[in-house]
Amino acid sequence: MTMPTVAAGHARLARTGGPDGRAGFREALASEWTKLCTVRSTICTVAVLAALTPAIAVFVGLTGSLQPDDTVLGGSLTGATVAQLAAAVLGVLVVSPEYGTGLVRTTLAACPRRSTVLGAKAMLVAAVTSVVAAGGCTLAYGIGAALLAGGGHRQGEPVPAVPGVALSIALVGMLGVAFGAILRSAAGGISTVFAIMLVPPLLGPLFGDWQGWVVGATPAAAVQKLAQSSDASADVAGSLGAWPSLALAAGYTAAALAAAGWLLRTRDA
Repeated sequence: MTMPTVAAGHARLARTGGPDGRAGFREALASEWTKLCTVRSTICTVAVLAALTPAIAVFVGLTGSLQPDDTVLGGSLTGATVAQLAAAVLGVLVVSPEYGTGLVRTTLAACPRRSTVLGAKAMLVAAVTSVVAAGGCTLAYGIGAALLAGGGHRQGEPVPAVPGVALSIALVGMLGVAFGAILRSAAGGISTVFAIMLVPPLLGPLFGDWQGWVVGATPAAAVQKLAQSSDASADVAGSLGAWPSLALAAGYTAAALAAAGWLLRTRDA
């Protein structure tokens, strides 16, 4: 994140601040939007997020690489789990570069309410990722339905699957914001969210009767179940249902954001 980029965001805060000279949530959100739209890394990450699910749907459709018991919807949304990883990267990149350059001090000087700054970043990532993911998943399903027509597979139910998958992607993006603020490091934040996504399925069998909670609590498990994928069996994605999995993910995402807000208020920038 460059000085001109942050300066543009701060100039907007200065122009739209209230009578007391302090920016509110709306001004902070507008500033974060300016930063996101002018930083190459975040723009590229949003583009990757938008393209991943449709691109993988094209690959699945052209190769016909579905299991006999899979659904067209499940095959079409194969790339949604990878899109979650892109959302995690976006969430971390909205926060961590400002710590790396020291420009977070300027951000907090322009908007002293630290919880407002974090809330604006989380809200922006949630809005962008959910809208982009919903569009990408809808397009991917259309591609899959066209390319896989006549293959003998069940169609699947896109509602509420597509909105649910978009919500799960937005949750991962907000989790990235939380760990970007907690760890103040792009590498650390991305690695931590990737571990939350990828490690539980590997270690789940070690937890015996708790496997359903350990594996099923990941956003990736929620995607597999919402998409009615053949990979959503209990031994792969846990024994929890799609919405309980999503609720657990929302719970620890909220807890991570609360921890990030507390740390942001109590430690030096």
